[in-house]
Amino acid sequence: MGVAANAPSGHDGPMASTLPDIDQTLATTFGFTDFRPGQRTIVEALIGGENVLAVMPTGSGKSLCYQLPAVISPGTTLVVSPLLALMRDQVAALRRAGIEAGSLSSATPPQEARSALDGLADGSLKLLYMAPERLAANGTIGLLKGKIARIAVDEAHCVSQWGHDFRPEYLKIREAADAIGHDLPIAAFTATADPGTRDEIARAMFRRKPKIIVHGFDRPNLSIAMEPKSDPRRQIIAFIRQRPGASGIVYVSTRRKADQLADGLVKANIPAISYHAGLDGAERTARQDRFQREDGLVIVATVAFGMGIDKPDVRFVAHADMPKTIEAYYQEIGRAGRDGLPADTLTLYGLDDMRLRRLQIDQSEAPDQVKRAEHQRLSALLALLESPACRWRMLRSYFGEPSEPCGRCDVCRDGIVEADATTEARMALSALLRTGQRFGTEHLIDVLLGEETDKVQRFGHAGLPTFGVGKERTRPVWRGIFRQLYAAGMIATDRDGHGTWQMAPEARPLLKGEVPFSVRADVFQARAKQKAPPATKAALSDLDEAGQALFDALRAKRREVAEAEEVPAYVVFPDRTLIDIAMKKPTDKSAFADVHGVGQAKLDRYADMFLPIVAAHLGQPTAH
Repeated sequence: MGVAANAPSGHDGPMASTLPDIDQTLATTFGFTDFRPGQRTIVEALIGGENVLAVMPTGSGKSLCYQLPAVISPGTTLVVSPLLALMRDQVAALRRAGIEAGSLSSATPPQEARSALDGLADGSLKLLYMAPERLAANGTIGLLKGKIARIAVDEAHCVSQWGHDFRPEYLKIREAADAIGHDLPIAAFTATADPGTRDEIARAMFRRKPKIIVHGFDRPNLSIAMEPKSDPRRQIIAFIRQRPGASGIVYVSTRRKADQLADGLVKANIPAISYHAGLDGAERTARQDRFQREDGLVIVATVAFGMGIDKPDVRFVAHADMPKTIEAYYQEIGRAGRDGLPADTLTLYGLDDMRLRRLQIDQSEAPDQVKRAEHQRLSALLALLESPACRWRMLRSYFGEPSEPCGRCDVCRDGIVEADATTEARMALSALLRTGQRFGTEHLIDVLLGEETDKVQRFGHAGLPTFGVGKERTRPVWRGIFRQLYAAGMIATDRDGHGTWQMAPEARPLLKGEVPFSVRADVFQARAKQKAPPATKAALSDLDEAGQALFDALRAKRREVAEAEEVPAYVVFPDRTLIDIAMKKPTDKSAFADVHGVGQAKLDRYADMFLPIVAAHLGQPTAH
């Protein structure tokens, strides 16, 4: 963990030593025996009244970093969060942990809103969740003035006007904080902020420089893999079938693809639903709730789905289409494995994805300065997709964090060897030039393979010197060559959106044979299949056959309880807790209290429901 300590906020808050022991609160309230890496530093800074900007990877437990100080410190903490679903689920989870929490939003039932306001008035409410839009609404400041002790801002990168999730209301948070109370401590959290974005957040969110705590961008439990598209539906189905019974998210680029792929998964006997902005609000909410509460469901979604999803047991995230940026990619894969258990990711990509994204940037109405920045982001993404180097090392480097090879991505696992492709690259560039830079990939490949299609005959391309020079290579290989040329900046799409290729000036030395050109060796062959075991199997690998049977019975009981209480299953207990129960096999409440994630409130609420399940599998009566 890297920690950059700047000038303190100047707020005279209570120091940790004057408050109850944070380790005791961690155990008795939240049911955890240890902090995750980086959490303690942030918790102690917030309890000490400091302003903090914390950069933590998704799944590292950033919500605990502001929830525990809220529990342990006097007053109410205002949590500014961008999505209603996140508020609802976190409030439900906090209440089951015995913590007074509430939300004020358009989706809050009147009785719950009244209860939250009463708790705010009498000081018993520890956490109040609110969207930035509600915070900026008329009358809100008067409601909160003098009643808030500190503010926590989630998804703080939304303040960046050049970012992928910009929300203008975030720019008003500092002004609102000033109006609510003099010099209120502010804690801002984000998972995706490079050094420039951190500076932007610090300027927009704080009156004085905050303590900046960067806990790194690595997700040791996430395995990442990327492969070119061949048959996306088949590739996604094969990936999911290796993970039976696992909950997962598949991202696609359009609403139509979401519906079509979800239908395809259902026909392949995989429980699946689609999610996109074309559904009405009630239907979107119903589908999101079903995904949150149902084990083993796959949701096929556009990027309209995901930010604020707090489901910890998502075991995989797949991209059937190329993500927009590295920041978006990192956010989206971060929704897998939030419980710290192993999870898998797969990203498919192709030339059409690359061309479409470039075209979207060129045809946008953004200023040229923003377009240049977006092109740079796209180039960085393409380099990550086609790189022969460790994926995690490149990903972390993008965010300014040096690292060693991870040993768990597809490149580290399967090994990547570079091969000389200078001859093939020169053939491809020659075909591009000799056809007048007016054609797309498939036609150029027809020329290289010597296929006399109607189009080849119509334009007289069978008479070109390059006609048939590439017969020794297959069509998939030539697609890989064009993809690597594009990723290397040697060719570019036309600006008019016709899907044709043009040669970049940087390619002249290559065309003349003055410089070599290397590609991943697997461009010349089928990509190696993933050799790592699926995350669901890895997560359960420590359980014997009887333990896995007990885990399945515990999951069934959890679903029954969650449906009865109308909350997501993980709000009752996450998978990690059920696995710990299946391993420890507690037979009484004292032993049940030692299970990961079981605090006093959950012990009182759920022990009598789950202990009989353990006893039945052990063939013993339940002890109390």
